[in-house]
Amino acid sequence: MVARKKGLKSLKAGRPPLTRPSGTMSRKASRTLINKHHQLDKKKRQAASKCDKAAEEAIAAEIENLGGISLYQQASLQGQSTERGGDTSKLLLEWLPVGELKQADHKLRLLEVGALSTKNACSLSGLFDSVHIDLNSQEPGILQQDFMARPLPRDDTERFDVLSLSLVLNFVPDAAFRGEMLKRTLEFLRGTHAKTEAGNERLFPCLFMVLPRSCLDNSRYFTGARFKSIMNMLGYSMMRRKMTQKLAYSLWRKSGETNITKVPKKEINPGRTRNNFVITLQH
Repeated sequence: MVARKKGLKSLKAGRPPLTRPSGTMSRKASRTLINKHHQLDKKKRQAASKCDKAAEEAIAAEIENLGGISLYQQASLQGQSTERGGDTSKLLLEWLPVGELKQADHKLRLLEVGALSTKNACSLSGLFDSVHIDLNSQEPGILQQDFMARPLPRDDTERFDVLSLSLVLNFVPDAAFRGEMLKRTLEFLRGTHAKTEAGNERLFPCLFMVLPRSCLDNSRYFTGARFKSIMNMLGYSMMRRKMTQKLAYSLWRKSGETNITKVPKKEINPGRTRNNFVITLQH
């Protein structure tokens, strides 16, 4: 059983609450606003870590001058809207053996962490018995819950075949907490399944991950290879991968025993224009 690491911040420290957008803005305007907010939020956390109250308050005022959290939330939701191709679960469906699943005598159990809607492609497919959770629920069908505080399953009847972390890990405010979150996913996935009669590759139980591409190819401390190494330590095997201009999609099967060693924060890609995203693991 994975214990929650003491002293780590709440997920709420990194991911702002979401609201329904009341209007529309251009793609460029929403992207610029989101990027600017992330830059200021990073500076605000740095000021807080240094106990620099004056700087922290000045940055908070600058965020409010941009329109505050509500305008940022509007841009975030609009950027992930269906009409802009933001439903990442469409790709998950493409990667799963939908034909076989439709013939199955039971539905797969799906846990969607950071759910924005109960009307995405997976939810409407009829293939899943879904549980949707988010820090700030926007629909009656989404349980308002912190994944790190969700009670651990007692047995396989409470575990899941598929767990989705789509644009969630990048909002976690602490590198060690990101590692703990990945460890915790193991507790919510069922044991490995036998190979199908048709001879298809074993795919379940699996973890669907979506990260900003820049987390993997433009960080001082992190790369796609480092991410794969961490996932392999946790007993995950990569089954699918896709990179777009902005996003990195991957599907990981829980397939083996964990072999976790300490993964510290270490600069591997120096550069002033790179970001500071990183995931660390404690032994």
